[in-house]
Amino acid sequence: MDGNSGNSDIALLAKGGRTNIFGFLLRLAARLPFLFIAGRMYGASVLGRFAYAILVIEFAAQLATLGLKRGLAQRLSSSSEPPSHIVWDGLLIAGMASAVAVAVLAAVPEVMFPNSGINGHERLLPLTIFGIAWSEVALAALAYRHNVGATVTARAVVEPWTISIAALALWFYSARDGLILSYAVSMTAALVASLVPLLRSYGLPKGWRPRIVPLLRMARRNAPLAAADAIEWGTRNIDRAILGLFFPPAVVGVYWVAQQVTTLPQKLKTSFDPILGPVITQNLEAGNKAAVATQVRQVGFWILAAQAGIALALSISGEAVMGLVGPAFVAGTGALVILLAAEVIAATAAVSETALVYVARHRNLVISVAVISIQAGLSFLFILAGRALALPQAYQAAGPALALMLALGFGAIVKSRLLARLLGAAVSGWRWALVWAAIVAGAIGSVATRIPEWSELLLGIPAVLIAYSYVVWREGFTPEDRVLFKKLK
Repeated sequence: MDGNSGNSDIALLAKGGRTNIFGFLLRLAARLPFLFIAGRMYGASVLGRFAYAILVIEFAAQLATLGLKRGLAQRLSSSSEPPSHIVWDGLLIAGMASAVAVAVLAAVPEVMFPNSGINGHERLLPLTIFGIAWSEVALAALAYRHNVGATVTARAVVEPWTISIAALALWFYSARDGLILSYAVSMTAALVASLVPLLRSYGLPKGWRPRIVPLLRMARRNAPLAAADAIEWGTRNIDRAILGLFFPPAVVGVYWVAQQVTTLPQKLKTSFDPILGPVITQNLEAGNKAAVATQVRQVGFWILAAQAGIALALSISGEAVMGLVGPAFVAGTGALVILLAAEVIAATAAVSETALVYVARHRNLVISVAVISIQAGLSFLFILAGRALALPQAYQAAGPALALMLALGFGAIVKSRLLARLLGAAVSGWRWALVWAAIVAGAIGSVATRIPEWSELLLGIPAVLIAYSYVVWREGFTPEDRVLFKKLK
C-alpha cells in the first residue's frame, strides 16, 4: 500500500472520529436527562431492578450477534458473494440466535428479576433482544461502507432521547415498570433507525436464499469473535452482577448510574470499532502490517487523549455530577472516579483488541478470559475484605470498580505487547503531553470545586476540558493528528 492509501485510511478514521466526537456530545446531552428522570422520579431501588434486568438482556444480545459486529467486515472484504446477501445472512443467523435467547428468558424470567416479583409483563422484555442484535448487525454493515453517521443517529440520538421521553411519560403509567417499558420502546426505535439506512445502502437481497450450512459455518468461524465481544462486554458489567449478589437493589442502582456516566467516554472507543475494523481488515488482506500498527497507534492516541480529558473533568466534579441524579447517588462518587480511571487505563488494550481479533483471535480470547477471571476474583476478595473490616457500604460497593481497574491494567499491558510483537511495530498511543495537560487541567479543576455546584457543572467542567484540550493540541498533536479536525476533500 502506498503513502496516499495510508493517508486516505487515516483520513477515513479521522472522519469517523469527528462524527463520533459529535455523537459523544449528543449522547451526553441525551443521557443526562434520562439519569435525572430515573434517579429523581423512580428512585435507586427501582433503578437497581431495571439495571439488573437489562444486564441479562444485553448479555444475551451480545451472544446472539455471534461476533458479527467484527466478523461481518471480515467476510464483506473477503467474499465474492453479493454484499446484500452476506448482510441478510448475518441478520438471519442473529435472528435465529436471538430466538433461542428469547425463549429461554421468557420461560425463566426470574433470571432477569432475581430479587423482585414477576407480574407477567416481564416475559415480554426478552423480545428486545431481536432489536438489539439486528441493530448491531445493521450498523456494522453500514460502518463497513464508512457510514458512521447511522450509528450516531441510532445510538446517540434516537435511542437515548426515546428512552428519556418514554421514561418520563411511562412513570405516570407505572412507577414500577416504566423504566423497563421505556427501554423496550427505545430499542425498537433504534432498530428502525438502523434498518432504514441499511435498506437504502444495501437494498433488498434480490435472488437471496437462506443457506443453513454456510450460516452454521459462519457462526463457527465467528465463535472466537463472539466470545471476545461477550467477554469485553462482561468486563464492564460483571461488577454489577456481583454487586447484585451482595447488596440490595438500591446499591446496584447507585453503582449503575456511575457506570452510565463512565460509558460516555467508553463509547468514544467502541464507536471507533465500526470504522477501524474495516480499515484494518483491508490492510491485513493486503499484508500491510505496518499500516495497521500506524492506525492502531493513531486512533489509540485520539481515544486515550479524549478519554483522559473527559475522565479528569468528570472525576474532579464527581460529587456534583452524581448529586445531579439525586442526593442518594452521591455515595457512588468513589466508584465513579475509579471507573473513569479504569477506562483510561484500558484505552490501549481496547484499540489493540480491534486488531488482535483478526491476527491472533485465540490468544486474544485467552487474555480476555484471564482479565475477566482476575476481575471476578478480585471483586469477591475486595467485597469480603471490606465486610471483614466493617468498612462503610459505599467503600465495599466500590470494590468491584477497583478490581475492574486492576484487571484492565493487566489486559492493557499484555494485549498491547502481543500486538506490537505480531505487527513488528509499536502500537501504544501514549505521549507525555497528556501528563502536562492533566496537571494544568487539574489545577483549574481544583479551583472549580470551590464554587457552587451548579456553576461547577456549567462552568468548571467546560473550563477543565478547554484547558486540557489546549495543552494537548499545542504539545501533543502532530500534523497527522490534526487531520482529525480537517474535512475530507
